[in-house]
Amino acid sequence: MDGSPTTAADRDAGTAPDGPVGASAPGTGTDGRRAVRLLPPLAALLVVLVVLLGSGTPPLDVARYAGYVLWAVLLPGTLVFRCLRRRPHTLVEDLVLGAVTGLVLELAAWAVLVRLGLQSVAVLWPLAVVVPFALVPALRRHWRPRGYTRPPLSWSWTVAGLVALTVGYFGEVFLFRFPILPTGEPSRIYGDLPYLISLAGNAKYQMPPTFPQAAGEPLHYHWFTFAHMAMSSLVGGVDLPVVAMRLMVPALSVLMVLAVAVAAHRLTGRLWAGPAAVVLFMAVGEFTAAYPNSVESWAFGAPAVGLLSWASLSLTYSQPLLVALATAVGEVLRGCGPEADRRGVPALGRGAFVLVGLFALASSAAKASTLPVTLGGLALVGLVLAVTTRRIPRPVVLLGGILLGAQLFATVLVFDFQSYGLQPGLFGSIRKYWADPQLGPAPARAAVALATLAAFLLNHQLRLLGAVPLIWRRRMRLEPVQWFLLGAALAGPAAYLLIGGFNASYFTIASAPFAALLSAWGWCELVERAALPRRAAAGLAVGAVLTGAALTWLTYRFSDRWAGFAVRLLGRGTGSRAHWPLLPMLAAALAVAAVAVLGLLLWRGARRVLPSLRGRGGVVALTGLCAVALPALPLDALQGREYGWDFSWALSGRQVEAARWVRARSLPSDVIATNSHCWEFDDYADGPGCDNSRSQWLSAYSERSVLVEGWAYAPRLVARSGGGVVARDAFWDQRLFRLNEDAVYRPTAEVIERLRREHRVRFLVVDRKAGAESPRLREYAEPVFDNGRVAGYRLP
Repeated sequence: MDGSPTTAADRDAGTAPDGPVGASAPGTGTDGRRAVRLLPPLAALLVVLVVLLGSGTPPLDVARYAGYVLWAVLLPGTLVFRCLRRRPHTLVEDLVLGAVTGLVLELAAWAVLVRLGLQSVAVLWPLAVVVPFALVPALRRHWRPRGYTRPPLSWSWTVAGLVALTVGYFGEVFLFRFPILPTGEPSRIYGDLPYLISLAGNAKYQMPPTFPQAAGEPLHYHWFTFAHMAMSSLVGGVDLPVVAMRLMVPALSVLMVLAVAVAAHRLTGRLWAGPAAVVLFMAVGEFTAAYPNSVESWAFGAPAVGLLSWASLSLTYSQPLLVALATAVGEVLRGCGPEADRRGVPALGRGAFVLVGLFALASSAAKASTLPVTLGGLALVGLVLAVTTRRIPRPVVLLGGILLGAQLFATVLVFDFQSYGLQPGLFGSIRKYWADPQLGPAPARAAVALATLAAFLLNHQLRLLGAVPLIWRRRMRLEPVQWFLLGAALAGPAAYLLIGGFNASYFTIASAPFAALLSAWGWCELVERAALPRRAAAGLAVGAVLTGAALTWLTYRFSDRWAGFAVRLLGRGTGSRAHWPLLPMLAAALAVAAVAVLGLLLWRGARRVLPSLRGRGGVVALTGLCAVALPALPLDALQGREYGWDFSWALSGRQVEAARWVRARSLPSDVIATNSHCWEFDDYADGPGCDNSRSQWLSAYSERSVLVEGWAYAPRLVARSGGGVVARDAFWDQRLFRLNEDAVYRPTAEVIERLRREHRVRFLVVDRKAGAESPRLREYAEPVFDNGRVAGYRLP
């Protein structure tokens, strides 16, 4: 989408209005301009296709998934979004926020279809939206709205490039690394993915879903992601492993990039805030010299955004919903302060409240960490307005009621008041760095505590740097929407520091888009104030990229040496090694600070020689500091070639073959029994081993509930362990467990009959590597499958 600006307001916003279709006279080249405007999205789409096909995705599945997205997500969602917003803005905004709206509508359709057992007609559910919009005259106009504005071609190419880079990154670290279906002996797969696939398989037939590794066990978990995956399979006719291992991550990541770009434009009124926010969100990662990137090197829990988006599918799914929620809430808040400079961006209107409700409900159980962070941002707005105006505007109260209602819905009906083991505890997740008694007296402990907090800010908060000049220039007189973004950006890190447990880091991750949006706002204001010429702005961008590339190479080649140097420099005399993982980043911070001071001195001298540099040091410094965190994603891609991802475990192709054989010959209501409860893994330190109670392959690839398979991820055990995975606890119902084991190793007619009658078990799957079945099993069950390692028996 591109065009020439026609008014002063359009030039300020960097957009131009589209005229009515057919308004141009023949021969004016309208068709040629439209073709040129299509080049950026087509180029990005081509990159997506190349990555998908290059990673072994079946072309027919790509076509089916594309049809599902267009028919069951984009079409109904865009129509409903157009009905709710007041005036058109840009086509890309309609499509992006429409797609997110479609994800919400899909959840309602899934709940009705699965509850009524109508999965066979799932492909028809969009007709519930399409038919009214086709027949009702007042709705028919939303098929072809008029009055769109067009961003310049340079913006379109920039966003398309960011989309291509994002998909290329996920291709390198995920799509090209793991097979869709393990076939070798052994093949490898990231440890959590079979579990996630099993939840989606369960969601195809259960509403609400249950815990598939222990038939009938409730699933108090943020499971909306898996309802979406189930609908992808039911409507698109795509196999669930293909959805999980190939299609879902790039599709939702592209939607996330576009949602951030749209949100930044709408909330700031500045078109180029969109690409800036995308870079801050996706590329400005952890400031760390840790190498290789592994769970052991995560100083403050899971890393932000890109490094975890493919491994946590609930995070992948929740991000577009969260950004859309922030957009709708911010749009309402823009009307609560002084008249804002919208720069040609039309208001959404009262439909924004409906959108807030839709996005909040979907976000509430898409990822449990998203709504609390959003509520934290809104709480800060209410506090500031109460202090400065002595009242809280009605829209803020309404927003608070909507968000609290959505949180209550999830807490009561989805999570059943379960916290998954997260408990309040000041510095509970980082106290380990200074709690070691070997640190010595209190001053040493205090010094390490302060250094730990500094390292935390460096590790997770560099993308928020752009908020500093914004706050400084406005002297704390921020607009309500800016207070909202700031509050949400700080609420996540604050929650991490106030709550103990590894999963608390997801609150920090949830705050990342808010930080990126606010920081992009501040960066754009700095650029405007500096009035950089186009060549200077391009040079600044190139310089940031070169800086990131140089730091990537230095870290990749010398991080081990740097870590040793940091320990020798900062670790001597402490008497403890607990805080040593923080020392490389602290030493790097000292080096960056020294370079920054030297650069400041040189800049001051250069300003005397080149007066044109005056007033432009701030934007250069901000860009340079953010560039320091650019190596995170390229390092992850580089390291993936040499180091297997942590918890990338062996999975036999013969196990998958057996599970899919059962899927093809069983009913969704059938239960399977198995003796496989242990997942073998290769521990680089201790050699091969067994992670007891973590087997999930059978339920994943059969899409059936298993009587007793692996129970490490059961909500009741995770809650008891403080949010971690309990890999070696005994199954909670030992009587049922003994019955399950007796069926394999000590079968009798009574045991087999109890499995069939009391627990609806129809198939018994034996993994002989876990233990060979009793020869007598053939007397009570029919052998129906055997590939050497895995045998299948049908119960009479």
